[in-house]
Amino acid sequence: MVALRRAVGRAVTAFAATVAVAACGSDAVSPLPVQPPSPSPSVVASPPTPSVTPGTSRSPSRAPSTIGPPLPVPPPPVRTRGTPQRPTPPPTTPTSSCQGAVRYDLPLAETELELLRSLCFATGAVLRIQGIGPGLVTVDRPDLVSQHYEAGVVDIRFVRPGTVAVTIPKDDRSHTITVVVR
Repeated sequence: MVALRRAVGRAVTAFAATVAVAACGSDAVSPLPVQPPSPSPSVVASPPTPSVTPGTSRSPSRAPSTIGPPLPVPPPPVRTRGTPQRPTPPPTTPTSSCQGAVRYDLPLAETELELLRSLCFATGAVLRIQGIGPGLVTVDRPDLVSQHYEAGVVDIRFVRPGTVAVTIPKDDRSHTITVVVR
């Protein structure tokens, strides 16, 4: 009778564990291990770290737990004779503040031109100056732009790479914006 109760108890526990795991969805997923960067020619490779954690034990009545892979261990620093060890900074990529081939709206009624000294665009970008009369906006390199005026709006399309000085008159002063086109 005692053996029958133990067997029923184990069956109920196994059923409860199965229902609990099924209620959570699919099987537990551990994260992918992070690949360390490939060693440079002057770095000595370190021995691989074991991916199994010894000494873990489970009681038979508990649901199994998932243990993620160990974190990667950085390679030990390599010293050469007579050279002090200095950390090597990671390689940096230059960040570009240039905008792409966009339309940049410049409403003169809302813009303080003294604060706008330079812009950078990709070839094909358009500088749209709103609220100005015909023939007032000038450029120093007309071979690099295509300029069009209509209804108080000047569109300057930058068609070739280079540097263009755009001069805009406002409040009895001329403001020059240097536009770099890449």
